Amino acid sequence: MRHSAAIREPDPAHPDGGTRDRARDEAFVRALYDKHGMFMARVATGLLSGDTHQAQDMVQETVLRAWRHSGILDPDAEGIRPWLITVIRNLVIDGHRARRARPPETDDTALADVAGPEHTERALTKKIVREALADLTLQHREILLHAHYLDQPLEQTATLLGIPRGTVKSRTHLALKALREAMIRRGITP
Repeated sequence: MRHSAAIREPDPAHPDGGTRDRARDEAFVRALYDKHGMFMARVATGLLSGDTHQAQDMVQETVLRAWRHSGILDPDAEGIRPWLITVIRNLVIDGHRARRARPPETDDTALADVAGPEHTERALTKKIVREALADLTLQHREILLHAHYLDQPLEQTATLLGIPRGTVKSRTHLALKALREAMIRRGITP
């Protein structure tokens, strides 16, 4: 005989070793994706220089970590976004450190950048910009993501990143300067 989904089942993956309510967990994850999924994907993609596949992995790991804290997090509250950004940012930093600590991996990025004749110029520009962004520090990519890609106001960016307003201004200026220099090195002049 099958019991309703409201019955709690022991979950060894849950940090407190307690029981979980499957329907509540599904509702939590669904609400998190519905309300913040696109936002998390944009943030992760920006921090990862456009790597959408790795960004999807970061979003999934972030949702998993949020689920582990579902007892204290509210997916409908706007205040959850800084927490989500922090988790994504830490995952990106951890991934970057892990890749630097081991030999480079081979992948299919060369094949992913091959475009048809009608999209060659657009694909080439996209590739150059992605490479130029990869030359920037994580702080510069992060500030450009908030200020230009997400088009967030200065105050909101300062609050989300936990830095003073003046630091946001100076980092934005320095990030744009570094991006301009990286583009010039690749033969693109403003």
